[in-house]
Amino acid sequence: MDLLAWIRADFAGLQARLTDSVTGLVPHERWHEPVDNGGSSITHLLLHLARHQDLAIRTAIRNHPPLFTEHRAALGLADAEAWAGLAEREDPQVSAQVTPAALLHYLDDVFAATTTWLDHVGTMALDTIPNASRRLADLADLPEAQLPWLHRMWADKAVWWMLQWPVLGHGHAHTGEAISVRNRVGLSPF
Repeated sequence: MDLLAWIRADFAGLQARLTDSVTGLVPHERWHEPVDNGGSSITHLLLHLARHQDLAIRTAIRNHPPLFTEHRAALGLADAEAWAGLAEREDPQVSAQVTPAALLHYLDDVFAATTTWLDHVGTMALDTIPNASRRLADLADLPEAQLPWLHRMWADKAVWWMLQWPVLGHGHAHTGEAISVRNRVGLSPF
């Protein structure tokens, strides 16, 4: 199996796991429930996962504005800061604004855009080092002064790293966390 075939398969598995274990099992009216006296809600985890994948693929790698720009109003975040949902720690005021149906639509669009790009990218592109910091600032209105940790983390990283961490590693980590939240609110199917 070549590297891109493995990446495509792992990405498809991530999407299936998220759908089969979280979005397809947890009723929308339960997505905002916090657990463990302030732990993240499913709403936050899905928004956070989608925002990072969107920025990594669409903005940092492909040099396009994030899909978040198109979905922002429908998500209920038209007046929120540009970095809404990016921090690991949930902002309950942001999450409370997000409607599950709009979030699912955004999440589906982000996964579809990534799948389409993965279907057409070549292996040689994986070693390219995009100017992530400039693209985050110019295309996503996320200047380094406001999000130094994100710029520092993504600076001088190759496309393969962007796939390995912000998309796959980060995606799997937060999908696992969402499954744990599902279980702790009493919705384990087992």
